[in-house]
Amino acid sequence: DSISCTGMGTICNMGAEIGATTSMFPFNGRMASYLRSTGRDGIAEAAERWSANLRADDDAHSAGVYDKVVTIDLDKLEPHINGPFTPDLATPLSSFAKAVEENDWPAELKVGLIGSCTNSSYEDMSRSASIAKQALDHGVKSKAKFTITPGSEQIRATIERDGQAKILKDVGGVVLANACGPCIGQWNRTDVPKGEKNSIITSYNRNFTGRNDANPATHAFVASPEIVTALALAGDLRFNPLTDTLKGADGSDFKLENPN
Repeated sequence: DSISCTGMGTICNMGAEIGATTSMFPFNGRMASYLRSTGRDGIAEAAERWSANLRADDDAHSAGVYDKVVTIDLDKLEPHINGPFTPDLATPLSSFAKAVEENDWPAELKVGLIGSCTNSSYEDMSRSASIAKQALDHGVKSKAKFTITPGSEQIRATIERDGQAKILKDVGGVVLANACGPCIGQWNRTDVPKGEKNSIITSYNRNFTGRNDANPATHAFVASPEIVTALALAGDLRFNPLTDTLKGADGSDFKLENPN
């Protein structure tokens, strides 16, 4: 119950992106709350009435139904960054700066890109805007180019209505069309010549060689929208938002707080 309904949806979507044939969560109260908050009370009531059929049997674990059970302690799970060139190469955030140096990945971050169908829920956009607002409060804008791709017209309209889009624009972001966009290569990139080694980080689905900008020398990394936003502010892949500080317009150092 600690994961939001949209968060569970994102995990299921990303599971398919890296090869899972099925990804699902058992029905719980977070799903019912989401259905009610989006005007689908009747569906929530029906799901609650038949909830026993929407989750595994209580004795499934002890009965040996599953071939393998993996337990993940969310209290110990830290943010990861995946890539470059494959979503299967995952590095914990605390070790990522060292990996950048050891592998000679370009440390300067050229572009941060958030959105796509998978990672542009209202929650995702709100968390990214929360990070951006902290920077704006200290007179800081994104050092890297920063783009936002709403996953749907509903997302675009609601973040425009509630102010997240303005915050993301004010920090230096550019809101793109409600489409797949750079996630599938719909990106007429002009800031880096083709063949030039460079780094970008996205919250998109995949990061195979040349997928985003048709440049095989682009080192594309994948992270959560809020991590992408934080790294875009720093303009440096070696920045760890959990431990490092940014410098405000007045010259003082400040640390980003967890998004809300």
